[in-house]
Amino acid sequence: MLDDASGPSCSAGLTTTQACGTPQLQEPDGPPSAMPAAVDIPHVERLLGLAADIADTPIAAISLVGGHQWMKGCSSLCNIPGFARAQDGCLRGLELDGAVIVHDTLADPTRSTHPLVSGEPSLRFFVGIPLIGQKGDVLGWLSVADRMARSAFPSRARARLKRIARIVVEILEDESRGAVYDQAHGFLSSTQSPLLISDGVGTITFANPACERMLGYQPGGMLGLNVRVIVPTRFHGPHTAGMAAMVAGGTPRLAGKTVEVTAVKRDGVEIPVELSLSSWRSSAGIAIGATIRDISERRSRDARLLRLAHQDPRSGLPNRNRVIEELTAIQASQGEATVLVLGVEGLRGANDNLGHAIGDALLEALCVRLTARLDPGALLARLHSDELAVVLRGLADPLAAQACAQSLVLAFAEPIQVGDHPLHVGVAIGAALAPSHGSDAEEVLASADLALDRARRDGGRCFRLFEPAMRSAEAARRNLLDRVRVAIERQELELHYQPQIDLETGRICGSEALIRWRDPERGLVMPGEFLAAIESSVLALSIGWWTIEEACRQTAAWREAGLPPMPVAVNLFAAQLRAGTLEEVVKEALERHGLEPKDLEIEVTETIALRPDDHMLRPLRNLNESGVGIAFDDFGTGFASLSMLKSFPLTKLKIDRSFVRDILTAPFDAAIVKGLLDIGRGLGLQVIAEGIETAEQEAALLAMGCRLVQGFRYGKGMEPAEFATRLAADHAGSASKRRLRRAS
Repeated sequence: MLDDASGPSCSAGLTTTQACGTPQLQEPDGPPSAMPAAVDIPHVERLLGLAADIADTPIAAISLVGGHQWMKGCSSLCNIPGFARAQDGCLRGLELDGAVIVHDTLADPTRSTHPLVSGEPSLRFFVGIPLIGQKGDVLGWLSVADRMARSAFPSRARARLKRIARIVVEILEDESRGAVYDQAHGFLSSTQSPLLISDGVGTITFANPACERMLGYQPGGMLGLNVRVIVPTRFHGPHTAGMAAMVAGGTPRLAGKTVEVTAVKRDGVEIPVELSLSSWRSSAGIAIGATIRDISERRSRDARLLRLAHQDPRSGLPNRNRVIEELTAIQASQGEATVLVLGVEGLRGANDNLGHAIGDALLEALCVRLTARLDPGALLARLHSDELAVVLRGLADPLAAQACAQSLVLAFAEPIQVGDHPLHVGVAIGAALAPSHGSDAEEVLASADLALDRARRDGGRCFRLFEPAMRSAEAARRNLLDRVRVAIERQELELHYQPQIDLETGRICGSEALIRWRDPERGLVMPGEFLAAIESSVLALSIGWWTIEEACRQTAAWREAGLPPMPVAVNLFAAQLRAGTLEEVVKEALERHGLEPKDLEIEVTETIALRPDDHMLRPLRNLNESGVGIAFDDFGTGFASLSMLKSFPLTKLKIDRSFVRDILTAPFDAAIVKGLLDIGRGLGLQVIAEGIETAEQEAALLAMGCRLVQGFRYGKGMEPAEFATRLAADHAGSASKRRLRRAS
């Protein structure tokens, strides 16, 4: 396999020649006689992992004469010996001590067309250390490789790789494996890189002195402890789940990748560390190894040099400036890239409601999840408090962007356990391609932001790719928002009230407050023309609080006028629930106007309820317990599941008008309405049907057992004075009927 008919060898062997102008070793003809028929290298996974860590490469391999090969980080590297001794390779890659170092394979004509370069795994950087036996014969090669070229390779790293190569040779040649194991153990123990090994249940079976010193333990003090002792308590949930997945046969997503996490020393002090994981199976079961590096000094140095310019101070991730620089460099070199902007829902709420310590821990855990799903060359950055970005270099394919986005969405599927808090985090993703969607970096990033806005307005949990029409749509939306701001200043917004009817009595039993805009030029503007733009803007919070205040004020005014007590329903914006002050605002409004909790009902849509974090549910639960009604609006039209009804603090279900409209002609819709009525009764909830327009629809609902209704048949949204007149007449008519019954 090592024979090269094309010319003299430039790799390793018994003798030296000057055929290529520098000293070189030549391999003997044929395989060495010392090579055993059945090859077994104890601890080969650890040796490969250590070699990859020393060289900081994702690929490491041991290839022997006769075809035996062990790999890390790659499924197959065929013909490594042939690659190492490429014709005339000594002119570019052979070092004086026998190591082959190729800094950039594409710059080496003798290797640029090699299958390992032109095909998978697309090697750009390669280091080969010959495994030279005691007799001078070549037993094989210890190799490390990367898919990215490098300008240099430290001599210290090369010396360490040669030490590993000598260990491998001794293992191959020494029949007494115990002595070689001692040498390997000695090497692992003496290296200054902290190393830690645990079994499948987390029991620490090996910790070298460097690891013990770093974490503050006495020699041997870590053996037998569970690896959880170095994991912060708030991360025990994800750690336990990850260990269980590996024991069950899963492959650790972080294998071969380096991430920055937090470790706990023996005295309880937390330090930032750089962690690289590997796992293997032996006769004793699964083992998990970690190379750990204290990066406290690096963090401190980086904070001084880069934080303001290129680094987010809380997460340590690259910031917006770094993303702009990356995209600028790519476009300057006529390259391609995909930019994904992730709008994360839940980060700001965790900071506001649980404190920055929990919020920072949530962000750190989320970044680890995302890193595990990204290719090594991807750039993960933080743009704003609740926006992240991913830059995929050399890729501008819509399908690839969608596949990456879908993978990232899955990272948000399960809650993240931070201490005692299971935190649900939502996401919407927008993407843009460079250079197709922007002539410069700022324009590309702005295009991705527009796509993110569309994804958020479409309900979140989805991906949208930029389209040119989004720019004109965004311009129209911003113009509309500017006009709404002026309308707020001029007090042009008002509430109209639509009656809710009890079919058994025929009386008004409540009302829903509906927002209207009285534009001086266009007249009365319906919410369908402006509400969607408000929901995704900063105006949502102020308009939402005004709606609650105005509904309570009007209800109190009707009460003072002698009208009968009746609850009013108010629609909730998602921003009001995220703000964390909903309970206080509602209770203060009720108290300010002298109302009881039962006088107000809050309507929650599915898009709000789909992420029922505990900190979001708590104010609704407390309001419900105090007597404020909680209605689930438009249930069944989105993605909400029936299980949500069990956990959500509800008093009422609202059947959407889309099911009522065809109740007489569509058996499917009729079955849904009947089912929702049965579910509501079974859960002890009131059920109200919306959109009733005809007597036939009313009769069908009444036959199904529906008691509460709302729709144009009973009145559209009315101005407060008109509704008061209707309510007074309804009350007077009911009183007259009662007098007639008493007289009879």
